[in-house]
Amino acid sequence: MKVSKVMVSGCFDVLHPGHIAFLESAARFGELYVCLGNDDNIFLLKNRKTYYSQAERAYMLHAVKWVKEVRISKGLGKLDFIDELNEISPDYFVVNEDGHSQEKQSLVESKGIHYVVLNRDPKDNLPARSTTQYRQETEMRYRDWE
Repeated sequence: MKVSKVMVSGCFDVLHPGHIAFLESAARFGELYVCLGNDDNIFLLKNRKTYYSQAERAYMLHAVKWVKEVRISKGLGKLDFIDELNEISPDYFVVNEDGHSQEKQSLVESKGIHYVVLNRDPKDNLPARSTTQYRQETEMRYRDWE
């Protein structure tokens, strides 16, 4: 029996329970492949450096039990994952509500891949989390003495 391939993409800079819940939900569709935004592209898109390097983010994501493989995207721009999409050739491409765009959906569906948009549902009784919210509410310092 063929196991479905599932692909997600994103920055995953400050890994938090919202990310983990998203990865768990996406993995319900099959083996989960994560395409991680490279450091240069994150800077290009967000005009800031990542808190963790692409190597650190890949390491953390690979440690998540639902993740089969992590790849660092080769491309630039909002659709930086095109090469990886072609290489992995997933059956499903999963995003959350914040990650959805018509441009992304059109690209994915043009390749015959199922496009799935998930709600941002926190796990059990945990609070909803997002990196944007966390960055707005918390001053992220490198060390307490700096």
